[in-house]
Amino acid sequence: MKFNTPLRYPKGRSNIPSFFKIIFAHNDLLDGHYVEPYAESAGIALNLLTQGYVSRVHLNAANPAVYAFWHSVINQPEALCKAIHDIKITTEEWQRQQDILRSPENHSALEVGFSIFFLNRINRLAILYGDVTDGKSQGKHWKFDARFNKLDLIRGIEWIALHRSLIHLYNQDATGLIKTVLPSLPDKTLVYFDIPCHTEERGLHHDHDSHHHRVSLAKLIKENILQHWIVSYPNHPGIVELYKGYPTIVHDISSNARNRPEDSEIMIFSNRLIIPDWKNPSNLKTA
Repeated sequence: MKFNTPLRYPKGRSNIPSFFKIIFAHNDLLDGHYVEPYAESAGIALNLLTQGYVSRVHLNAANPAVYAFWHSVINQPEALCKAIHDIKITTEEWQRQQDILRSPENHSALEVGFSIFFLNRINRLAILYGDVTDGKSQGKHWKFDARFNKLDLIRGIEWIALHRSLIHLYNQDATGLIKTVLPSLPDKTLVYFDIPCHTEERGLHHDHDSHHHRVSLAKLIKENILQHWIVSYPNHPGIVELYKGYPTIVHDISSNARNRPEDSEIMIFSNRLIIPDWKNPSNLKTA
């Protein structure tokens, strides 16, 4: 079946998994492991897994609500699918889900995970804490349930659940994952750091964009990771300097919502990785 991750992601890079499939084929990584220290929509990981490119995926979600969602997908898929089936998509329900996400300590992991999923599907640009009445983009009114096709979402979660024994889920920061999890993984592993930086968009992530964090993370990646790795950031000269000497490419980020000149991304690659000769990975297609 065609796979779409249940969580929307503001970057809107739906064709990037094709680039990673070519990476896996060119580097003898097929049937290996794939790691996302900043897992959010997990679209690349689940695409690779459900289409048989990797044998295991490792998802790390530092955001407790995002972790709760993926925990529910893996451990309570039936209850999650029932919640999707039963939900009435109304303004009152939207407010109730907002309240749950703002006071997660008063709710179960399933309720918290469902709330972030519901708001991610409903809100404009996948924003979690926005105002649904602000649903106008480029002169067009945002349809309330435009991204909440219950049947497709349930089928997608059921499809992921069929592979849940191959998904390893963690709830720690990226530094902890590098130090505690990566040393135990095989050489045949690719680690993808899709660094969330645009905190003003109020997406699925917390703020990981301080200068100190960028510097310390770059040092840790370059000195501690023995497996293949890729890092992506919004394109900025300071990022290039942090990874000086490593192969890089710059590509456009397609977005349905905004067209801004700064919407390009830099990808940095570990030195041993064979990189396909493509100008724009987001335009790639594979069978």
